[in-house]
Amino acid sequence: MKKVFLSGMLALSCWMGPVAMAQNKHSFALSKTEFLLDGKPFQMISGEMHPARIPHEYWRHRIQMAKAMGCNTIAAYVFWNYQEPVKGQFNFKTGNHNIAEFIRIAQEEGMWVLLRPGPYVCAEWEFGGLPSYLLQMPDIKVRCMDPRYMQAVSSYITHLAAEVKPLLVTHGGPVLMMQIENEYGSYGNDKEYLYALKDLWVKSGIDIPFYTADGPTAFMLEAGSVEGAAIGLDSGSSEADFAAAAKQNPNVPAFSSESYPGWLTHWGEQWQRPGIDGISREVKFLMDTKRSFNLYVIHGGTNFGFTAGANSGGKGGYEPDITSYDYDAPINEQGNATPKYMALRQLIGAYLPKGKKLPAIPAPIPAIGIPAFNMTPFTAVWDHLPQPVHSPQPMSFEAYGQDYGFMLYKTTLIGHKNGKLTIKDLHDYATVFLNGKYIGKIDRRLGEHTIELPHSDVKNPVLEILVEGMGRINFADALIDRKGITDRVVLEGMTLMNWEVYSLPMNEKFVEGLTASSANADKPGQFFKGTFQLDKPGDTYIDMSAWKKGIVWVNGHNLGRYWEIGPQHRLYCPAPWLKQGINEIVVFDLHQAVPAPVKGATSLL
Repeated sequence: MKKVFLSGMLALSCWMGPVAMAQNKHSFALSKTEFLLDGKPFQMISGEMHPARIPHEYWRHRIQMAKAMGCNTIAAYVFWNYQEPVKGQFNFKTGNHNIAEFIRIAQEEGMWVLLRPGPYVCAEWEFGGLPSYLLQMPDIKVRCMDPRYMQAVSSYITHLAAEVKPLLVTHGGPVLMMQIENEYGSYGNDKEYLYALKDLWVKSGIDIPFYTADGPTAFMLEAGSVEGAAIGLDSGSSEADFAAAAKQNPNVPAFSSESYPGWLTHWGEQWQRPGIDGISREVKFLMDTKRSFNLYVIHGGTNFGFTAGANSGGKGGYEPDITSYDYDAPINEQGNATPKYMALRQLIGAYLPKGKKLPAIPAPIPAIGIPAFNMTPFTAVWDHLPQPVHSPQPMSFEAYGQDYGFMLYKTTLIGHKNGKLTIKDLHDYATVFLNGKYIGKIDRRLGEHTIELPHSDVKNPVLEILVEGMGRINFADALIDRKGITDRVVLEGMTLMNWEVYSLPMNEKFVEGLTASSANADKPGQFFKGTFQLDKPGDTYIDMSAWKKGIVWVNGHNLGRYWEIGPQHRLYCPAPWLKQGINEIVVFDLHQAVPAPVKGATSLL
């Protein structure tokens, strides 16, 4: 009975504490073993979601969903490269970039906040959240005391701190703790770097407790921890895990900073679908022992545009992530409750004091199907090439100042004109053309580097290599992952020189500027256009199962990548991006020269 009573009292503080937080200032502190809210033990039951992956119109709905599952806290990554896509150009005000608005909505909904600002975050996000402009410096070192890196980090911290300082618990806001870096013990051992980050935050006015997050192993905890900061465990699922944290530092509390209800999926894999039993056992253990925890993720959302990251495993040392970040999370990509959600809601709700109930589950966002409609050929990438840059040898995207999208490398063959063509080193996917005719593809993911060029009767054969840069690696020691052709191109042992390089970022401005043409209608690398009419907008999934590999824009919004290898064939399109009446869709496909139908479905699968 004592255990039940204490759990009940703790639960009461968990669910009643946030209600008045908008009206009163609160205190949050660390004891040796517990988190203290207003001087009393407090159990954080956190659900993680990422503002950049959720249409901002749906932020409140997703936070309400987390609250209805039993959470009292929201954890949120801030992606540095999303807030500062171009060096010195910060955006904290528009749409999904408005981090302060997300935090204020959480407070309005009676939720506390754990802020995870990086500068590195991992998160299956492009370059782990680091801005690609850093890679324009050929010898840059990241996540360490490289002065050029730290200068950029300092600017980021200064700007972000100004946004979030008024929202700290010390200023009447909901932000209880801030994470320093992320899983640093899995990457490096520069303790000076970690303390420098903490000092930068403190000097910028961040006066709340800090925490770190690492795997529950001795070497990770030693390399990744910071004296005085709470210890997050990724994950903390047993007494042994918490004992490892206590051994590292017995003077601060530990919590499960990432408990995993789901998992990520790469292109070419089966959908990752972890069952409910494992996470249920972990949550029960954490509830029974009154440990704080954060569900990573309670809602994943979507890697819109070019934001999906990659891992460094697999046959080719490269595993790009799919566009959907559904993650098999309790709240699915479209914001709906899953069986996993219902099971965890029931489990967490069982710890409420007698007579208390969780909030009602918010009504689901309406989803609509769209009957199949035809696409028509629009133009070819070959008809919209910009002025080229002359390069003695190919270089990476970053060397030309480009962050995402595609790049065309073009040269005339002199000497060897056929045979074994090798790209050293391709990042990440190339279609190869000789005299305007498609020869084949090279896929880094499969460990491919070479292709056979056939004999040509043309006196001066022209070689074209169209390279797609997919997600930059976001984890472990292969983090420096420049895009494009990063070394040389060799034909039968001869290094090919004198290239014309065309930048094709495929950003909104580029797509908006496309005009109809048919000069290269048979050459792979085509844009297609179509329209569909809606009486009323609703969430939908654009079904690309009849297409090969490419990008989809709806009303100018980049929905992300599709690829016939799957497992994802449908791209989430939220209702706020649609309109009553005529809607426009543009598709760029690397391989398909003949249009195929497109339709809208009501679910990911």
